Amino acid sequence: MSEESTESTPVSAFAALLEKDGVNIPQVGDIVKGTVVTASKSEVVLDIDGVLMGVVRGPELYAEVDEFSHLKPGDQAEAAVLETENEEGRIELSFRQVGQEKAWEALREAFKDKEIIKIRIIDANKGGLLARYCQINGFLPVSQLAPENYPRISGGDKSKILEKLKSFVGRDFEVSVITLNEDENKIIFSEKDVWNKKQKPALDRYNVGMVVDGRITAITNFGVFLNFDDGMEGLIHISEIAWQRIDSPNELFKVGDHIKAEIVSIDGSKIFLSSKKLQKDPWQEASAKYSVGQVISGSIVKLNPFGLFVKLDEEIHGLAHISQLNLAGKEKLSELFKAGEVRDFEIVSISPAEHRLGLKLAGEVKNEKEGDKKKATKTKKEEISDVSKEDLDLKTDKEGLEAKQEKTDKKDKSDEKKEENKEVSKEV
Repeated sequence: MSEESTESTPVSAFAALLEKDGVNIPQVGDIVKGTVVTASKSEVVLDIDGVLMGVVRGPELYAEVDEFSHLKPGDQAEAAVLETENEEGRIELSFRQVGQEKAWEALREAFKDKEIIKIRIIDANKGGLLARYCQINGFLPVSQLAPENYPRISGGDKSKILEKLKSFVGRDFEVSVITLNEDENKIIFSEKDVWNKKQKPALDRYNVGMVVDGRITAITNFGVFLNFDDGMEGLIHISEIAWQRIDSPNELFKVGDHIKAEIVSIDGSKIFLSSKKLQKDPWQEASAKYSVGQVISGSIVKLNPFGLFVKLDEEIHGLAHISQLNLAGKEKLSELFKAGEVRDFEIVSISPAEHRLGLKLAGEVKNEKEGDKKKATKTKKEEISDVSKEDLDLKTDKEGLEAKQEKTDKKDKSDEKKEENKEVSKEV
């Protein structure tokens, strides 16, 4: 008898004996259930049907699933067969394979039923957070972070945003599964969904027009976030911070300030607030303070392609349109005016209801040259006598071209006016 057949006989005989007694021998890939005989951090030994012994070792212990984390003698546990017999004559088993399938099943249920699960953040990039659920990796985008964790960095500094995201590594987040594609191994988590679910029932207590008292938790270029009533949060857009024009919320507030604001809108689970509605509208008294024809000194706060924004006082700003600034043909606004400069302006219109006040530069910007004055005193007859018939024809052609140009200019100004109105609505 060969050495090979000698070695295989005991195993075959043992297998045949087991089969005779009605015991099925597990094959690689099968899932078996056994009773824990011993359990340590390095290995777990299972008694399978009182006949076979199996062992789970090293990375196959898989402590990510609770059911495998705290096993003790006498507990029941399922494991996958890796080898039918190892060097010790035991079945080599794995909790990992079973745990992975249990984890996927949990993810499927969470996705289907919109249940909340807990994930661990393992890394971060500029787009969001790399997360892990029971050794299964997924992604939590920045846009899906809850408000308290969203990286509100003034100016949008990408390095500071990434720094903020990296501070979450090692933390556990409660999330929902919003995308699950097993074929592509693509899983997207959302913390914002969980936050919305928790906040939505609380929104029933609030109505438009209510005043809340809270603390500023973040300041961005577009507004400030106010936390109130133990966890509720709302946004005060920059246009709702003050009646006067401001370039940045940082001009008036800092993180930690306690302020009051009025609820102006509730959209889903989002609350929008206004602090300026709790302040007296200075434009209500603008007509009593200012009048058409009045000349007043104003500080230029901003230059726009269509004119100047001018601060008349701390609360009232006006617009001096470019057509009211006495500019010559090729003169540029930026060459004649500077932000912070104080000049005299005349009020040409005032509309308190629309929060608008029109200005023009007071007085003459330039004196005409003597040569220009003399030329201006010439009569039409004198001009005609000084030119030949040919010159007159050329002049007539020129006037025709100028008339066409004037028509084109009017159309351009009309288009410019439309853009101006859009900008003024934002700025004033």
